[in-house]
Formats: sequence, C-alpha cells, structure tokens
Amino acid sequence: MSLHAPSRPLAFLTAALLLGGCTKDSSTPESEATANTLQKLRAEADRVKKGGAASARPEPETDKESRLAGLAAGMGDSGPSKLRLPARNDTVHVDTVAMKLTGLESSHSVRGRSGLGLTTEDLFLRVELVTQNVGTVPAPLSLDGAWLADAKGQTYALARDAQAVAGTRPLPTTWAPEQRTDVVLMFELPPEAVQDEGLALVVKGAGGDVRIPLR
Repeated sequence: MSLHAPSRPLAFLTAALLLGGCTKDSSTPESEATANTLQKLRAEADRVKKGGAASARPEPETDKESRLAGLAAGMGDSGPSKLRLPARNDTVHVDTVAMKLTGLESSHSVRGRSGLGLTTEDLFLRVELVTQNVGTVPAPLSLDGAWLADAKGQTYALARDAQAVAGTRPLPTTWAPEQRTDVVLMFELPPEAVQDEGLALVVKGAGGDVRIPLR
C-alpha cells in the first residue's frame, strides 16, 4: 500500500504565537536580500535573451513560512468547517465492531488542550465515529492503521502528530462486549482530496479491509 506523505505541519505553542516568532528574513539585512533578488532577476533575463525559456517563478521558502504562520495565527483561516455526511450513511461492521460516521470537519489548524497546535497548507480532516462491539467476546481492532482512499486510489495515512494533539483520547485496541466508544481520527490531505466524491475511510479487520464512505 502506497501512502501519501503529507507536507510536514508547522507546530506552534500558543505562547509563541502571542509573542511572535522570527523568520529567516529577520537575520538577513533588507539590502542584502534586495541585491540577491536583483542578481537573480538579471541572470534570468540574460538567460532568456540567449534563447532560454522563461522559468516558472518558484515560491520563496519565506513566503511559505509566512503563510503557515498566518494560518496558525488565524489570518485567512475561517476556522474548522463542518462537512456534510454522505446521503447514505449506513452502519458498517469491522469484525464484530459496528461503526457509524457521525461527523466530518476540515481545518488548516488543530489545537490540543495543552495549547500546542499544528498548522498545514493542506487540510486536516477530522473523522468522528461511534463504535460498538456487538459481539459476545472482546474484539481486538487497531484503528492506528486506518487510512483514507480516494476515487483515484491515492491513500492517506493517519496524521499521527495531529492525532496526538487533537485526538480526544488514545485509540482503543480492544473493545469489550457491548463496549460503545466515540472515536476521532485525524488525517492530512490536499483540499481537492477532501471533496473527492470517492473518499472513504478504510479499516483493516481480521476479515479484510472495510470501507466507510465519507462523501
């Protein structure tokens, strides 16, 4: 199984956000940065004059950092967005554990009770489930290996950092008979994947993979 490797989220402490942080530019004099930029522009112009094709303008790393910092501070981010549940939202069974989708929420940033937060240019997708072991014996089941799959076959592993920060509780590994548990799973994926009509949560059970449609 080939899992999508999401971009590394940028972690912030609430205190750090209040105090403000420095970027690469804080240690680089403005005049030096301007000279470097002009030098690069002149070199590009000379190359194009000699018959070379104009290259696409790469996004400066500092711009990416600034955008992430802005998202973390709440600028340009309207906060968590609740997503509609699929019209057909049936209860599914992974071995003897019944599962039903109860909520979907996307956001650029997530925060834990400790104040630690994570921010991404992609989206964090919060998947909420209610689960219950309907069997008469304990049911071992690891949700730590659950993943998302879209219509194109692209897969997205559990976002472990976001899960540790924003998950409401440690994921259970065994359900006692009749045990009912609310579960939150956190993933990180591109905005277009969040809207993919074939997006589904996949959970591996002893009897094989089980898909839970999310769109």
